[in-house]
Amino acid sequence: MEQLKTIGRELAMGSQGGFGQSKEFLDLVKSIGEARSKAEEDRIVLREIESLKRRIVEPGIPKRKMKEYIIRLVYVEMLGHDASFGYIHAVKMTHDDNLVLKRTGYLAVTLFLNEDHDLIILIVNTIQKDLKSDNYLIVCAALNAVCKLINEETIPAVLPQVVELLGHSKEAVRKKAIMALHRFYHKSPSSVSHLLSNFRKKLCDSDPGVMGATLCPLFDLITNDANSYKDLVVSFVSILKQVAEHRLPKAYDYHQLPAPFIQIRLLKILALLGSGDKQASEHMYTVVGDIFRKCDSSSNIGNAVLYECICCVSSIHLNPKLLEAAADVIARFLKSDSHNLKYMGIDALGRLIKLSPEIAEQHQLAVIDCLEDPDDTLKRKTFELLYKMTKSSNVEVIVDRMIDYMISINDNHYKTEIASRCVELAEQFAPSNHWFIQTMNKVFEHAGDLVNIKVAHNLMRLIAEGFGEDDDTADSQLRSSAVESYLHIIGEPKLPSVFLQVICWVLGEYGTADGKFSASYITGKLCDVAESYSSDETVKGYAVTALMKIYAFEIAAGRKLDILPECQSLIEELSASHSTDLQQRAYELQAVIGLDVRAIGSIMPSDASCEDIEVDKSLSFLNGYVEKSLEKGAQPYIPENERFGMVNISNFRNQDQLEVTSHGLRFEAYELPKPSVQSRTPPISVASSTELVPVPEPSYYRETPQTAPVPSSSDTGPSGLKLRLDGVQKKWGKPTYSSSSASTSNSSSLKVVNGATQVDGVSSGNSKTHETSYDSRRPQVEISEEKQKLAASLFGGSSKTERRSSTGHKVAKASSHASEKFHTSKSTTIYSADNVVEKPNLVQPPPDLLDLGEPIVASIAPSVDPFRQLEGLLDSTQDPGTFGGTKAPDFMALYAETPAGGRSAVTNPSQISKGPNVKEALEKDALVRQMGVTPSGQNPNLFKDLFG
Repeated sequence: MEQLKTIGRELAMGSQGGFGQSKEFLDLVKSIGEARSKAEEDRIVLREIESLKRRIVEPGIPKRKMKEYIIRLVYVEMLGHDASFGYIHAVKMTHDDNLVLKRTGYLAVTLFLNEDHDLIILIVNTIQKDLKSDNYLIVCAALNAVCKLINEETIPAVLPQVVELLGHSKEAVRKKAIMALHRFYHKSPSSVSHLLSNFRKKLCDSDPGVMGATLCPLFDLITNDANSYKDLVVSFVSILKQVAEHRLPKAYDYHQLPAPFIQIRLLKILALLGSGDKQASEHMYTVVGDIFRKCDSSSNIGNAVLYECICCVSSIHLNPKLLEAAADVIARFLKSDSHNLKYMGIDALGRLIKLSPEIAEQHQLAVIDCLEDPDDTLKRKTFELLYKMTKSSNVEVIVDRMIDYMISINDNHYKTEIASRCVELAEQFAPSNHWFIQTMNKVFEHAGDLVNIKVAHNLMRLIAEGFGEDDDTADSQLRSSAVESYLHIIGEPKLPSVFLQVICWVLGEYGTADGKFSASYITGKLCDVAESYSSDETVKGYAVTALMKIYAFEIAAGRKLDILPECQSLIEELSASHSTDLQQRAYELQAVIGLDVRAIGSIMPSDASCEDIEVDKSLSFLNGYVEKSLEKGAQPYIPENERFGMVNISNFRNQDQLEVTSHGLRFEAYELPKPSVQSRTPPISVASSTELVPVPEPSYYRETPQTAPVPSSSDTGPSGLKLRLDGVQKKWGKPTYSSSSASTSNSSSLKVVNGATQVDGVSSGNSKTHETSYDSRRPQVEISEEKQKLAASLFGGSSKTERRSSTGHKVAKASSHASEKFHTSKSTTIYSADNVVEKPNLVQPPPDLLDLGEPIVASIAPSVDPFRQLEGLLDSTQDPGTFGGTKAPDFMALYAETPAGGRSAVTNPSQISKGPNVKEALEKDALVRQMGVTPSGQNPNLFKDLFG
């Protein structure tokens, strides 16, 4: 009665303006509905967008009017236009205390926004507050928004309130809370892993709606781990029994069927729990049998429940009575005039045929009717059924039907699928070699290049290996049959490339094996193929290789070699080809023709395509050569995983050229540092004033603040300019300061330390009545003789599936040809490490080159050349005289050789001579940097000398 009053009020409002909306809004909806084209509709919507942009920002808009504007924005978004300018107003409306406005706001934001939108953060607090509201309608609106908008990062903010609402007094709130937890489980299973027991509890809820909502998350959980929920089998069976017995309120009935969607979900769950478990399946037999007897098949929803029962019976432990009941239901489906029910019957028959192949024989005429039906979807489903029921007695009929259907369709995707199934059935159930070769030829000829290249390789391997029954005569007959059929087909125009590759390979291997055809005849055919398909380099390559095999076999047999003129011209043409692969094959063919019998027997043995090839991937035969080269000073080989992304400075060709071994970036951490080794170069004393030497650091290392005093860096030059680093805070990075302690003048070596450290997842009576009445109405149709013959060929054989044993085709014997044996041996690899002297007591943070302090004039001339200091960063084992020679310094050694403890030691410098203008270049660059001026161009002298 209350609902009728509400409807009456709304109808009264509609007569005055459309459910509380203005006449302008009704005119908008009417004009959109009457638009005759997409362009007219777009013009109306764009005009509305311009109007809303202007009106929605006006001050003092009444709330009722703002609500209408938000609804108009929803129309704009639904029609595919952008209304992002009004998103913020929808978010603001969710904050309103009025229930109607708040629900309108939540409806709008759930339609406008996605879980990763920037405005989500603005409504999280509102959702938290509304989840605690006393008005359950507000709580339901907030839970709707939670299911749509909360992402993985914001789940912890609302999870406690959602869990608390599982005990709410209103069933609608409890149901939506279950749905929210289910959503959280999809988004982040780990965040609700400790709350999964709540689903078990809510399965016993007093409200059927809450119980029905709980079935959805439980289905997902059981799909992932059925063994953990085996104890719930009795509970699920009890619930299903109560539902089937009409224990639920009438509100849950649909077409007089009690809660059919709950029944379907429960049957899906029972199918998972009873799979492979006889004890659990025994609990289900009674209730599933009751549904078969009680379910009404006069409606679509009743047929859906019956179909799900068949799926359940096919999954659980086999029960003969249930299997018989399922077969009766399938018979009703297949006898129906509805294509949908026929489709369900074919699909259900395909499920039961695995358990009892005899069932298909009971419905053979119905299956043939589906096979000849003009409905393409039904025909495809029938072919899937025939594929499952294929055996050696009916394989020829089924494969021929599939090939005929494949020729008649234009869908390349499905044509590819049918071709692969034809190949599979032919390999498993081929009654004879001749039929097998002819079938494969049809598949390749009509499917063309849609056939997977692996199918071609498997066919070549099958012809080479035979059927593996130790019958050489049968294998020879197979190869001879293949050669004869290919010589007959090779003259046809426009053959697929994959098929031509198979033809060339077979003719090259076995064209002259049985002596029926001469070498000249075979080579002439191969030259015709190469000439006819001159644009296909792969086919030409196969043809040239086949020529080489035939000539080699002729030489090995001691017969006189007769090269046709067209073959000679083909070889000469390919010798000058732009393709290096064809060139190489042509030159190899010329070389093979000039060899003697003994050499030919070694490099091209007859019928050796199935022999295993041993590959030494380590190239151990080169170990001696590698050792000699290392002794002469050659660089050791660096594995690719170690040199990836690293700069190789040893590849300098001149002072201005830098080559990089890889252009990729290294995202992995550096290796742990190696212990330092004492330098073999004697220390050289330096002056009291140390030069500023910039040491590059990886940007993803973490700096550890050091408290030890470090010597200040000063650089005094003729112009008296230097960088002041004393007491100056760094502009980026962690807040550290440079120490102001002075450098020592009596140090015997340069003490520059880098402070970087490494930072180490449904009644039987009714059913019979329906069936009897249906059969009485159905006219008796006389079956044609052709259909009877087809049925006899499809279903008249032995019912047991016969497949070749593992000793049949050697297609399954992949180990003899597809795998490789590898003989590996360790190869010699020598690594060299930089020798450094570690100074653990002195630490200096990286210099701040952005300090623009006042320059200090020094009166002491530099006693050390700054570029001599760079030598201390290099490998101390180098000869200083070879800086620009063959062995160049490796700057990247600084990255790999960082000692433990966060300190980086540097070796003592060596004496090297630089260009005369080094100091000028440094001073000029330092001066312009201190004055805040960016140089207009690079200083060529600076970089030329730096990488000299």
